[in-house]
Amino acid sequence: MAEEEGFEPSVQVSSHGHLANDWFQPLTHSSVFWYIWLYWILDIIKVIIQNSMKKKYSIFSLIKNAFSYHENWEKAWKDPTPKKEYDAVIVGGGGHGLATAYYLAKKHNMKNIAVVEKGWIGGGNTGRNTTIIRSNYLWDASAGLYDHALKIWEGLSQELNYNVMFSQRGVMNLAHNLQDVRDLKRRTHANRLNGIDAVYLSTEEVKKFCPIINTSPDIRYPVLGGTLQRRAGTARHDAVAWGYARGADEMGVDIIQNCEVKGIKRNGDIVEGLETTKGFIKTKKIGVVAAGHSSVIANMAGLKLPLESKPLQALVSEPVKPIIDTVVMSNAVHAYVSQSDKGELVIGAGTDDYVSYSQKGSHDIVEGTLNAILELYPIFSRMRMLRQWGGIVDICPDASPIISKTMIKGLYFNCGWGTGGFKATPGSGDLFAHTIANDEPHKLNAAFNLNRFVSG
Repeated sequence: MAEEEGFEPSVQVSSHGHLANDWFQPLTHSSVFWYIWLYWILDIIKVIIQNSMKKKYSIFSLIKNAFSYHENWEKAWKDPTPKKEYDAVIVGGGGHGLATAYYLAKKHNMKNIAVVEKGWIGGGNTGRNTTIIRSNYLWDASAGLYDHALKIWEGLSQELNYNVMFSQRGVMNLAHNLQDVRDLKRRTHANRLNGIDAVYLSTEEVKKFCPIINTSPDIRYPVLGGTLQRRAGTARHDAVAWGYARGADEMGVDIIQNCEVKGIKRNGDIVEGLETTKGFIKTKKIGVVAAGHSSVIANMAGLKLPLESKPLQALVSEPVKPIIDTVVMSNAVHAYVSQSDKGELVIGAGTDDYVSYSQKGSHDIVEGTLNAILELYPIFSRMRMLRQWGGIVDICPDASPIISKTMIKGLYFNCGWGTGGFKATPGSGDLFAHTIANDEPHKLNAAFNLNRFVSG
């Protein structure tokens, strides 16, 4: 057959009898480089796909989503319809509740778990606190519990693959009178005996560590010294809730928002399930982590807990440049201050004197706190406050939490944290998960059982 006009065959026979065209030329240095580059690109794409399948946040997932203008990120957690039955249900979608579900799934291989939250994830006390984290407690059992939590905090971002913005900037507690000095020195010695970092600072050392503090002897509450825990600090409260929610969801936990508990069904002294606004949920184990509403949930099961719920207030200022790089606490005047990453002063106040379930408090508490803040930090005198809010704290008579099973089989409570709940979040979830899974407390929370109010 005649060849078409102008067509030249690309395949030729060499003098050695082999086919010779562009595809069969020997590799040059340049072509080797391009083959290696192509192999490297394909390997990166493979890693991106693998990380994407695992919902892992990384530089590769960031690059991948950049090509779609970050519009196709996978949801951090699903929004499932409740199943008819679960092996365990956690009531309360705050940090403690989500951490409990996470550790039940991770450490105790319980996969059929639900977290029910009447509002949205982290919308309660988790998002309404001043984010202080420390473990320098006087009582041995408290020190053990909070230091267990602090050790988890130190690796939590890596564990959850989510930046909880944990900042170990140090926490300083001030002494304003001779009794404060004695108490803080005693606590420093107790901390050291328990292996917890703690140092006592003189007035001059306090001033050196935080130069903006007014250490004049003429102020109403003079600074006579203080303690410092350098491992302590702050974290981002929303990120803690979101990180645990994402981690729990990845292990199969159902996170059910806008699902309010209306009743607890019992068969004698055994729980059978929960009545909720989304229907009845059958379960043999119920863990209640509802903060200020824990006593309300307990009443549904016929229990009366030794708790009082009160508003605890906090407020933030307008943002300014970095001015305070630590956390300073003053128990005598109930004024705590740190600075957020956005530049706002985060100020914590004391509890109101009355029992209430309102997420706001009285004006005199805020006024008294700001008066104390201005005396200790005159540099803040011209700053304006932007927001004020309150959380509902549940307080036990001995100011210690309850992490315990109850007389009703399958019903467990984690409550009574008072003003110290956020700092305990990962440790609380870990120990409560152990208690629910084994129906027995861990040695670190054995002292915080409900029976102590009977046995002493």
